[in-house]
Parts: sequence; C-alpha cells; structure tokens
Amino acid sequence: MNRRRFLHSATGAAAVGLAGCLGDGGGDATDTAATDTESTPAPTRSPTDGPTPTSTPEGPSGVYVQSFRETMVMPGTATAGGGDYRFALLLAVPHRFWTVNLDERSVTEIEEGDDLHLMATVWDPETRTVLPDSNLSVEITRDGELVTQEVIYRMLSQRMGFHYGANFPLDGDGTYTARLSVGGVSARKTGAFEGRFEDGATATVEFEWSKRVRERLKTEQLDQAGQRGALRPMEMGEVPQPRAPKPADLPGTVLGTGRSDDAKLVTTQLPAADAGRFTDGQPYLAVSARTPFNRLVLPAMGLSASVARDGETAFEGALEPTLDPELGHHYGAALPEPVESGDEVTLRVGTPPQLARHEGYERAFLDMEPATITA
Repeated sequence: MNRRRFLHSATGAAAVGLAGCLGDGGGDATDTAATDTESTPAPTRSPTDGPTPTSTPEGPSGVYVQSFRETMVMPGTATAGGGDYRFALLLAVPHRFWTVNLDERSVTEIEEGDDLHLMATVWDPETRTVLPDSNLSVEITRDGELVTQEVIYRMLSQRMGFHYGANFPLDGDGTYTARLSVGGVSARKTGAFEGRFEDGATATVEFEWSKRVRERLKTEQLDQAGQRGALRPMEMGEVPQPRAPKPADLPGTVLGTGRSDDAKLVTTQLPAADAGRFTDGQPYLAVSARTPFNRLVLPAMGLSASVARDGETAFEGALEPTLDPELGHHYGAALPEPVESGDEVTLRVGTPPQLARHEGYERAFLDMEPATITA
C-alpha cells in the first residue's frame, strides 16, 4: 500500500476536555493468552512512559510475546455509509512496525516528530463483524486547516488484531478532527452481506491532544518478551474484536487444521444443500485463516487448494477471499464433488498476508509452506 504524507501546517486552538475513554481493557488485556490448545504464563511488567522499545526481543520464530503493553485512548466512534460502517478512532504512543511487500519485510522506525500512533477499526454495526479487505485514509485538520493526510496501513497487532494504523505528527496541543475514509470491501460478500459494503464512506471524529491525553498513553515492559505466546486482545466495549469463529462454531464439517509459518488454516466443507449462497448446486470448501493465539483473522492472503484422492487430483483452484456472516472472513471455492474421508487437502499460500505487523507478529506468516490435511 502506498503511504503518502502531504502537508504539515501550524495552527492554534484551545484545548478542550477529552471525549471518550481509555481503551485499557482491564485485567484480560494485560495477560498473555492462547485460546485453543496453547497457553503461556501471565506477564510481569514495570510501567514506563514514552514510545515503544526500538529493539526486538530475542526469541523463537513465529508469534512471540511483544516486549511491552500499551494503554490507548479512544476519542470516539462514528457511523457512516447509511449505517453500513461504524468507525472507532484510537490513539497510542508512536510504534515501530514492519511493512510487507509480497514476502519481503521492511521496518518502519519512529521518526522525529511522530507524536502518536493513530489507529482505526471499521465494522458492520448490525453483525459486529470487523471489515477487512479495504483501504483507509486519514485526513487530520485543526481549525479547518489541513495538518497531515495519509493512506494508512492495514495492520495486525496483538492487542488490536486487524486494524488500520500509522504514526502521525501533530502541530502542538489543541483539538483536531480526523476524517476517516474507507473504500468498499473488495472481498466477495455473501449471505446478509451480499450487495453491502460496495461503496466507501467517510466519518469524522474529534480528538484532543494535550498533556492530559499524553499522560494516559503509557507503556509497560514485559518480562516475558520474546517467549512463545501473545497478549490477549483489548476489550473495548462497543468495538468488536476481529476474531475468527471457533472451529466448533464453523458451519459444515471441519476437515482439519493446517499450519503454515504459524498461521492456523481451519478448513471446513459445506454440503451442496447448505452452500447455496456460495455455489450453484456444489459443495463449498472454506478456509478460515487465523493467528495461533486468540483466533485473530488473517486477511489479504493469496490462497489455493488441491484435493487428492487415490493419487489423482479431484480438485485444484484458487480460494476467493469472502466475507460471510457465519463463516466470517475466509477463503473459499466451489468443489466439483465433496471431499471424502481419506482425501488429502493441500493448501498453498501464493501471497502471505499483506499486512503491516506490530511487534510480536513480524517473524510469522511470511515463509508459508504448503499445509496438507487428511480428511
């Protein structure tokens, strides 16, 4: 994704009271956790102020406990697009993060002048489904004057999961307006989502930048930094978490779970009788990709599948990114015939998740080898 910084301009404004609340998450958000079958110990930590650390903890490849936990301020939420889109704006200290271009990773350091890490989450207020597979731009103004403007990154972090974010400079204390513009969702939409999220929408949220706000933006260093595990996602009240369904909650018959560079690829098959919203009278193969801890969705991948039976190829083809109320975000394709017991389903990642990564995820989901499931 191209990231563009257009303009800085200095303006003055009086500070006002903070609207909203800390997205602190309480005790749940402070612990390392792994749902499903893996677990890690709760972290110990010491409070600090200022930006996130600039060195990456040593440790295993794949997902690891990040070196810090931060608090965030959520100035507010807004609805746009005729009620199709709900936006939340969140502020944190500036972050170092890694961008991804195909399977190449590049670090984005904190620049001099970066005041905050601005994040946005966009979801469907009716089903509380977080909406990936889109682009989002942010325009920040103060007293009607443009301060900065960017197309920001699709990102993955342990506390936020999938979101949009970037570091931003500001022009001193005052009241700012963030204009958040999201494009339509590019993934195929099915079921109750069909025909929705085709067009973009824009919402505005005001936020204060002041000593009072900065004092709330803290980081805490974690002794478990670098160990296998991940922080629990924040509980943010109104704002939903971008979690994939538990395997037991997926419709159809779960064939198994593949693993590729720490991604879990939970694979299910819907019979033709239940797959009418996906296929024209055929069974449907769906792959729900998620992180190994906390079931955070992994969009923006290129994924294909093949089915082998008795040494012969029964199916081979691309899996289409799809957004469905029951399956959530997943990758799917119509099958010429059902997968049978003993068939081998091989999943191949042509393009790893094209997501910028916060610390703890930058070593995972890049070198993604094929994964085979025996039905």
